[in-house]
Amino acid sequence: MVNEPTHAPLLSIVVPVYGVEAYLYQCLESIRADIPAGESDAVELIAVDDASPDGCGDMLRAYAVGRDGVRVVHLSSNVGLGLARNAGLDVATGRYVWFVDSDDWLPPGTIAAVLDRLRQHQPDVLMLDHLRVHEDGRREVDASSPLLRGITGVTRLADQPRLLRVQHTAWNKVVRRDFMDELELRFFPGWYEDIPFSHPLLIGAEKISVLDRVCYLYRQGRQGAITSTRSGRHFDAFAQYERLMDWVARKHPDERLRAELFELMISHYLVVVGNDGRLHPHLRRDFFHRAAAHYRRYLPTGGYPVPPGATGLKHRLVGRGDWLAYSALRRAHRVTGRLRRPGPVGGTDSGSPAVDDDPSRRADATPTRDGGLAPERRDALAAGWLP
Repeated sequence: MVNEPTHAPLLSIVVPVYGVEAYLYQCLESIRADIPAGESDAVELIAVDDASPDGCGDMLRAYAVGRDGVRVVHLSSNVGLGLARNAGLDVATGRYVWFVDSDDWLPPGTIAAVLDRLRQHQPDVLMLDHLRVHEDGRREVDASSPLLRGITGVTRLADQPRLLRVQHTAWNKVVRRDFMDELELRFFPGWYEDIPFSHPLLIGAEKISVLDRVCYLYRQGRQGAITSTRSGRHFDAFAQYERLMDWVARKHPDERLRAELFELMISHYLVVVGNDGRLHPHLRRDFFHRAAAHYRRYLPTGGYPVPPGATGLKHRLVGRGDWLAYSALRRAHRVTGRLRRPGPVGGTDSGSPAVDDDPSRRADATPTRDGGLAPERRDALAAGWLP
């Protein structure tokens, strides 16, 4: 049971909750404490207990007591992130919906800035900037953040095609509820649930607003995050891309758009298949061949913009289904990376990649145009495919 608000709010913030006992209070408080005085009726917070196995359910019950505008949905069985978001969406009453993950949090001043921009532009989609926050407290500018710069007023994807390459997550977008319904968008079960949700929002929007401000703090390195979990469930990405491609074919059959999405899809598959933290070695060959099958199935008739350098070479190997050549190239890259990795600092070795020590990636440094990253890692970070 959830209590209906007396007045429909402008913004519903949906927070799916599972196994985040250590982070939940910080997330909820970063939302509630940030609502400006006099704006309590403009924001509702809907927390969805996805049958969390820890103490999250009890924490939510206690948190909702005496706090107006906080509503809790308890699911009887675990359904996963996407379907838990749907459960929150089902009871949301706001004109706009924002999906916030329960292990992340908002910096001060965010709610006021979001409400102001929603009222000012009344967009279909409001895009937000974020920082990556590591376990040691280091805050990192995301590689896709420069793509949000310099966009004033409202725009469309046709006028700002680079927005398609901003990290494709649900949590960096505030969406008009009626617009979401018009596009027939919901979350699907399985991992990588943002793929068939995030891209269609930008493709279908007539009014996109960009809030060039850090409005979200994205926690890195949490145990249990899918981007750092070895599992066969990473194969879920194939079904999610099939849903995306089917939606585009039905709703927006544009060859240039298809070519852009195709390149993003193959680059994403290459990040997953090459990541030791996601796939067991015995699954890597099967994943590669599934990617090659999607390459043949979805290759645009007019071709697509193949990335330059090593990434482009990997694309061509996927297109040929040449697993032996790809695996040899991957091994060579890893040997080269180990040889280039700097020695331990201060007598310890964290085991992190050498690129992590690049000062251009630190939040307090002035980023270069491309973020100062190697092209492969830059593109992967920008698309949201690396943790």
